Amino acid sequence: MNGPRDRLFDARQVRRAFSRASASYASAAVLQREVEARLLESLDLVALDTARPRDWQPALVLDVGSGPGHAAQAMRQRWPKARVVALDLALPMLRAMPARSGWNPLRRQVDRVCADLRALPLAEGSVDVLFSNLCLQWVDDLPAAFAGFRRVLRPGGVLLCSTFGPDTLWEMRESFARADEVPHVSPFATIAQFGDALMHAGFRDPVLDRDVFERGHADLAGLMRELRAIGATNALHARRHTLTGRRRFAAAAAAYEPLRGPDGLLPASWEVITAMAWAPAPGAPIREGGHEVASFPASGIPVRRRG
Repeated sequence: MNGPRDRLFDARQVRRAFSRASASYASAAVLQREVEARLLESLDLVALDTARPRDWQPALVLDVGSGPGHAAQAMRQRWPKARVVALDLALPMLRAMPARSGWNPLRRQVDRVCADLRALPLAEGSVDVLFSNLCLQWVDDLPAAFAGFRRVLRPGGVLLCSTFGPDTLWEMRESFARADEVPHVSPFATIAQFGDALMHAGFRDPVLDRDVFERGHADLAGLMRELRAIGATNALHARRHTLTGRRRFAAAAAAYEPLRGPDGLLPASWEVITAMAWAPAPGAPIREGGHEVASFPASGIPVRRRG
């Protein structure tokens, strides 16, 4: 296991940032909600899967990195008989989930679980649909995360997830790079690396898409305020642990200025990668260290009893 110094991200800082953003996240996360809506639309493809009965209903739906639980609530409405679990690293985010109006004994509440996606506290093969919107960019080891997703998914279970790609906030990254030797923007996996991690974990028939969104801001300070409001602050272990000085910030703002568009706003790019894949049958190999490692359920191993 890697020690804290070997890890790219400081998980405690990630938790703190999203905990502080719990009150502002719902109103500030405009892009996150747009990507979430597209992922939720992809659930319609699950209903078209000819391998499933027409009246198929998942028993357990898991929303990883749920934030205040908007997607979890939407999936509960889609599948009212399913158990829906919203899992997030930041407890205040889960507490910010709005209470459902009215009470219906035939409908389940969304269960809330505070946990780290790197160690999902769910039984093997227990999840039918695993949904994760813009959470995986905070993970050091994508193959390990996908291996954990595969562990909790039933064979044939559906994975729907999204993450940010390397062109995200490239304008801000380059501007700060001219002013400070310490990184201010996280590195992000490419779509090829994301797909490879899915395949190495044994997922089958992955479908990946890439979109680039651009949002305008009056100035660099406004962009930074928006990032804080959604919890997307610098959580790198290599980050500067003191406040960015006025000179460095002013130098970064000056480097950003030539990119100002005809509309008078500073552009901020967001590259979004989305993926849909299916969990394989038991025994399908997982690639680790360049080798295929197969796992089989213990119940499938014959036991010879001696008389």
